Amino acid sequence: MDRLETLQLFTRIVEAGSFSRAADMLDIPRATATYAIKELEARLGVRLLERTTRQVHPTLDGQAFYERCVLILSELDDAEASLRNVASNPRGTLRVDMSNTHATRIVLPKIDDFRSRYPSIDLVISSGDRLVDLIREGVDCVVRAGIPSDSNLVARPLAKMPQVICASPEYLAFFGVPQHPGELADHQAVKFFSSSTGIDDTLELIVDGKLSEFVLGGWMAVNDSENYVICALRGCGLIQLPRFHVEEELRDGRLVEVLSEWASPSKPLSALYPYRRQLSPRVRVFVDWLAGLYSARFAGAG
Repeated sequence: MDRLETLQLFTRIVEAGSFSRAADMLDIPRATATYAIKELEARLGVRLLERTTRQVHPTLDGQAFYERCVLILSELDDAEASLRNVASNPRGTLRVDMSNTHATRIVLPKIDDFRSRYPSIDLVISSGDRLVDLIREGVDCVVRAGIPSDSNLVARPLAKMPQVICASPEYLAFFGVPQHPGELADHQAVKFFSSSTGIDDTLELIVDGKLSEFVLGGWMAVNDSENYVICALRGCGLIQLPRFHVEEELRDGRLVEVLSEWASPSKPLSALYPYRRQLSPRVRVFVDWLAGLYSARFAGAG
């Protein structure tokens, strides 16, 4: 195998966690894959992979090398794309990060449509609510809620998502149903925290035409949107989040909306990507597809 093919093999092994699966993806014998990585490690003079009977993990050196390989391969794909007509058929691997909720409820249920349009693009989608370092981790694009704060990234607005404040019937039976925003001081909230914003224990409402923040007490804090909803279902406090996330729970009465006479501000959603990815055909068509997907999902919202 040449050096480029070896780099491609190495990244596939890290992503698949297996020599066998990576070899199958590239349609090469397992023995060839094993020999190529041994040669690579010998040439570099470092151990890149830790092998167990069940899975393969990168070492610290291996993880650093993987991140550089992802950048190199992406840049090479884009360089080749700039020299051939790929506007209608972009190709290569696209790495995207988004929250679990958006992946499972909006994007992945329609991902076969994207594949039918762009069959030469392979997707690697990671999910979570943590802050991703796009450059260091080799991620091409992230989907994030809130107002973008990183001026080093290109932000493409996707939607304005209507929000709702709600709680479980059990919580409201114990603490009472707030009839006015001024009563929120007597209530508890499930807190949400992240590495970028710290702990957020506020609820927001439009009162007399102005955005007002209400700081609540609370004993539970989480950093994952699915756990945020679970805590509300278990009576841990009030939550405020995009309505689509809890439509089913509101419909069947497991959660109850409160203070509906006062509007919650809509939550903006954006696709973010580095400036160096601005002209990448893969990123461009994926973000355009996302924009259409979210426009249809939240048509008239905001």
